[in-house]
Amino acid sequence: MNFHPFLGALLWPLSLLYGVIVRARVWMYQKGWLKQKRLKATVISVGNLTVGGTGKTPMVIWLAEKLLAEGKRVAILSRGYRGAGGSSDEIELMKFRLQGRVAFGVGKGRFAEGQRVEAQQPVDIFLLDDGFQHLQLARDLDILLIDASRSMQDECLLPAGRLREPLSAMSRANVVIFTRTEAVPGTLEAIERLSQFPVFAASTRLLGLRLYGSGIQLQSAEEIGAGPFFAFCGLGNPDAFFRDLQTWGLPVSGRAVFADHYRYTERDVLAITQAAKKAGANALVTTEKDAQNLSGLKLEETPLYISVIDLVVSPEADFCNILERLLAARIGAAA
Repeated sequence: MNFHPFLGALLWPLSLLYGVIVRARVWMYQKGWLKQKRLKATVISVGNLTVGGTGKTPMVIWLAEKLLAEGKRVAILSRGYRGAGGSSDEIELMKFRLQGRVAFGVGKGRFAEGQRVEAQQPVDIFLLDDGFQHLQLARDLDILLIDASRSMQDECLLPAGRLREPLSAMSRANVVIFTRTEAVPGTLEAIERLSQFPVFAASTRLLGLRLYGSGIQLQSAEEIGAGPFFAFCGLGNPDAFFRDLQTWGLPVSGRAVFADHYRYTERDVLAITQAAKKAGANALVTTEKDAQNLSGLKLEETPLYISVIDLVVSPEADFCNILERLLAARIGAAA
């Protein structure tokens, strides 16, 4: 959040009050005054300290794929932020990518959703999406994501800044993963110097692009043509998407930014295509999350390509060892 300094000064007292409330809530859980609820299966939480995108959805998908490959029965618990009818753009994206191989529990009461899922089918592992602040549900592993491309130095708590919790809350995490490290030279070297801590790096990788309305077949950046492209998105961190396009070698002649989780209308589609023509673009490009918010809308004149990404976690073997030790410890405790 980039407020005018005068507005930031007005909001500063509210940030102080917010910080007191947040710290008191954590303290009451630590002292046992507020009780956590535990599901039967192992719970792995993926969350962050800031508002805006840090790569939580790609991380949850990455974890689900790894655990499924090991034969684990996986379910995902999510609030379904800004969604309706028991879903959201992020939920639909995860369902599309995981193709019915995991169960979903969506709702504010994630313990109740987890119980419902466990009553319907066996579950080995729950992935708690955006769960770092959801202290009501006990977890066995807390994974905290930090966007390396956006400095948190001198960042304020809500509402004056982007922080959901003070930076000291990092101490609750079992594992810290710096995402988008490809955008910040020297990050990997800095993480290597923190080898005594469970700190890892994650970068974004382009798997391919799919043509909107044409199924799930992927094409490479070379196969879709030389462009130029008109890029648009509604994300918590749109600059990261535009940087990715540059990294992938996709020339952009124009761009449009919408609010996070924005649901597009026919009028928006018309405005985007007109802006693309004015910019001399031959095609449009957006994200998988935005594609879910275009559902039902048609783009007949200008082709739209959807970038499909995943994460590369480094060092992956060490991170997977942590997951294996967690699972082994849970099995031993249950025996």
